[in-house]
Amino acid sequence: MNNVVGLNQAQAATMLKLQDHLNSMINPDWINGGARFLRAAFVESAEALEHYGWKWWKKQTIDLPQVQMELVDILHFYLSHTIVEAGGQRDGAAAALVADLATPPSVLLDGKAYALNGLPVPELLELIGGLAVCGRASYKVLEQTMTACDMTWNDAYTQYVSKNVLNIFRQQHGYKEGTYIKIWNGEEDNVVLARLLSQLDPASADFADALNRELEQAYSRL
Repeated sequence: MNNVVGLNQAQAATMLKLQDHLNSMINPDWINGGARFLRAAFVESAEALEHYGWKWWKKQTIDLPQVQMELVDILHFYLSHTIVEAGGQRDGAAAALVADLATPPSVLLDGKAYALNGLPVPELLELIGGLAVCGRASYKVLEQTMTACDMTWNDAYTQYVSKNVLNIFRQQHGYKEGTYIKIWNGEEDNVVLARLLSQLDPASADFADALNRELEQAYSRL
């Protein structure tokens, strides 16, 4: 696959597939459900701004890991929005995502052009929020914000996929019914997940499936 600004087509397709699967577990007809995914992205951008700090009247410390987590949450809602915009066609959604990332690093909002390179993180987060209010998602702005927060697409992809695979795994094994075992031989499933991640290649096309297989094997030994 050709790399497109750090994200390849296989990775884009994997994330969209996982998002569709997770959303379908919540609502089988989620594409026509009318959920306001960009409203959620707007709220997440404000939460990220709180963690980054913006108040000029008091001393604040940047919580970069938390900001990065909020950016991954925004990615969840962007993916859902993109699938809806593509009428439920994941191939079309992947093409739209990749095309967005291939555009120049600038965005037009309310008649003003913003050059993304060099913009401070608070202004980038404001752009994500402002675009969301206008019904727009920009993977280019999200990417620039990630870069400014020391986060690569591979970092975001790994966090995104691992979180989704574990969430889906939990649901498939009785999480909602209360029968899921969260402590695996003395370790939380999150700890097991982190160890398994270190043994896999996030760039491989079957990363999500391989991670799920490893979880299944580990869980079957309980």
